[in-house]
Amino acid sequence: MLTKTPVTDDQVAAIVAPLGTVRRVEPLSGGLFASVLRADLDDGRRVVVKVTGADTSRLLRYEHGLLGTEVAVNQVGHDAGLPLPRVLLTDASRRHVDGDAMVVTFLDGDLWSDLELDPLATARARRSLGAFMARLHTIVPGDRFGYPAPESGLAAGSWPDAVAAMTAAALDDAARWGVDLPATRLTDVVAAHRDVLAAVTTPRLVHADLWEGNLLLDRSEGTVTGVLDAERALWGDPLFELVGADQFGAGAVDPDLLAGYRQAGGELGLGDGTPGSGDPDAWTRLQLYRAYFACLLTVEVVPRGYTGDRGEWQARHARANLERILDGLDPRG
Repeated sequence: MLTKTPVTDDQVAAIVAPLGTVRRVEPLSGGLFASVLRADLDDGRRVVVKVTGADTSRLLRYEHGLLGTEVAVNQVGHDAGLPLPRVLLTDASRRHVDGDAMVVTFLDGDLWSDLELDPLATARARRSLGAFMARLHTIVPGDRFGYPAPESGLAAGSWPDAVAAMTAAALDDAARWGVDLPATRLTDVVAAHRDVLAAVTTPRLVHADLWEGNLLLDRSEGTVTGVLDAERALWGDPLFELVGADQFGAGAVDPDLLAGYRQAGGELGLGDGTPGSGDPDAWTRLQLYRAYFACLLTVEVVPRGYTGDRGEWQARHARANLERILDGLDPRG
């Protein structure tokens, strides 16, 4: 089972020492792999310390090099004026803790997943999220597709090659952890739609994990004020963003999300969000990404040590989504 690296107050103080003296340390919730703590400094500043453990034996292939990815994405996103934290320092020396550390600015706001929003407030927040996505996808494009961390080995010169490599890695992880998946069927479906994937010719920055637990809101305005945990970001098709924002989705896409995206000047080609509207090739690509993500969700249950109702629910729903999506992409079965 995945375990976080324990981090003491003294270790936090040592990591943050180049920035100032720590007055108080408080653990923060969230983060499956990393220990996340808030540190208040004597000069009044508040920072967040994130430490990822040195043991990578239970990570899936795409999860290798997560902290380096998060550092890079936070830097480029903050520099572009987006509500991502500013990186203050990194420490991979492991002199103070058994892991790699990142220190970033503390972002104000309420965690969306902790709020009970009425339908009107939810719609407003979804539109704000769509606008953030559109702005993120206009950042200067990358020069490679796929996951940027060299440790993953999942970058390629074209989007079809990157998706094929990502899919193969997910299936290799499944075999490693003894998870039975329709490997041949999925591989054949990805190969059969190579031309559709090849329509994506510009590597756009995709956060890939924009669910409510990674988003901070202004409670009064209902707008996104902070975006967290960019470690799973990749360079690819902006449509992939919708999978991370609705990780068990298999059908319609939230219309308020799409409306916010359009209002910010973007277009994803999905019409009003109802399957069948918009560009058929865009829907095909979205379903391919959903199938890939369903593989990740099914496999991760084992190395992460999910047990009881949580593990059973996730594995069952992710596997059902995968079968349903494959049926739609390849009616021959």
